[in-house]
Amino acid sequence: MTGAWLEDLTWPEAKARFDAGAVVVVPIGAASKAHGPHLPLKTDWLTARALGQGLIERLPLVAAPVLGFGYYPAFTSFAGSQHLGAGTFKAVVRELLDSFRQHGVRRIALINTGVSTEKPLDEVAADHDGTMVLHMRSMGLAADALIERKEGGHADERETSVMLALDPRSVRMDRLTLEGPFETTGATGDPTRATAFKGERLMAARLDDLAAALTSRWPDLSAPPA
Repeated sequence: MTGAWLEDLTWPEAKARFDAGAVVVVPIGAASKAHGPHLPLKTDWLTARALGQGLIERLPLVAAPVLGFGYYPAFTSFAGSQHLGAGTFKAVVRELLDSFRQHGVRRIALINTGVSTEKPLDEVAADHDGTMVLHMRSMGLAADALIERKEGGHADERETSVMLALDPRSVRMDRLTLEGPFETTGATGDPTRATAFKGERLMAARLDDLAAALTSRWPDLSAPPA
C-alpha cells in the first residue's frame, strides 16, 4: 500500500487504512507568517506540505491536511501573520489527536516546522500515547555543510534556499535586505547565498531523517508490501 493524503481518500478508504493500523502524520506549518521582505507568508506551510508529500512517496503513511495555524508570538506585529495563543494552539492539536483516536488511529506523528511551536507540541504529545513529535529544526543536519552563513534561523540562507527549490517564483530576490533588526525586517541571518540546489539537498536530508525516525519508531513501515 502506498502513502496518501487524507483529503484525497473517501471516508471508507480512510477507515480501511485506519483499521489496518495506518500511521498518520500531521504536518504543521504556518499558512501565513512573516518571512522577511523576500519570502511569502506561506513559507512554512509550503515546506510542511512538501515534507508530507515526500513522506507519503516513501512510506505507506496517511498524511493529514497541513495544520496552518499555530503559536507564533514573535510575529504578531507583522501584517498578515496569523497567531494562536499557546493554550488555543494546544487545544486545537489535542482535539485533532482525539478525533483521530476516535476513528481508530493509534499511531500519530506531528511534523513540526516551527520553533515556538516545539514546546506546546511536546506537551500535548506527552499526554497522548502513541504520538511522536519530529521537529524539523533537528532534521537534515547532514546537508548543513552546504550552508555558508549558519547564523540566523529565520528567512535565512536555509529557508530561502528551500523556497528557491520549492517555489522559486514566490521568492523576491530583488527585495533581499540585511539592514535592520528582526523587529523591522522579520528576518535573521543572511539569505544572499541561498540557491535552489542547497534547498533541494536540505529537503532531501530532512526527508531522510524523518523517514529514519518514523521507521525506527514503527519498523513495519519499512516492510515490503505483502
